[in-house]
Amino acid sequence: MSTKKDDNPEKVDRSRRSFLQAGLAGASAAAAATGAAVVPAAASENDADKKKARYRETDHVKTYYATNRY
Repeated sequence: MSTKKDDNPEKVDRSRRSFLQAGLAGASAAAAATGAAVVPAAASENDADKKKARYRETDHVKTYYATNRY
């Protein structure tokens, strides 16, 4: 009496690993196909905006620092 696995040696392997490998291959092919169609976004800031000061120690920031003892 043979086991179910030995009945047809040409049968496709239905293990979890082979399933995930096939899925990853398909996903990477889809990502490659869509990656060629992506257009890079234009910069939304100019050099002056990039260099300006952004951090401000406001009252709520000072309260946070005092509460957490920074």
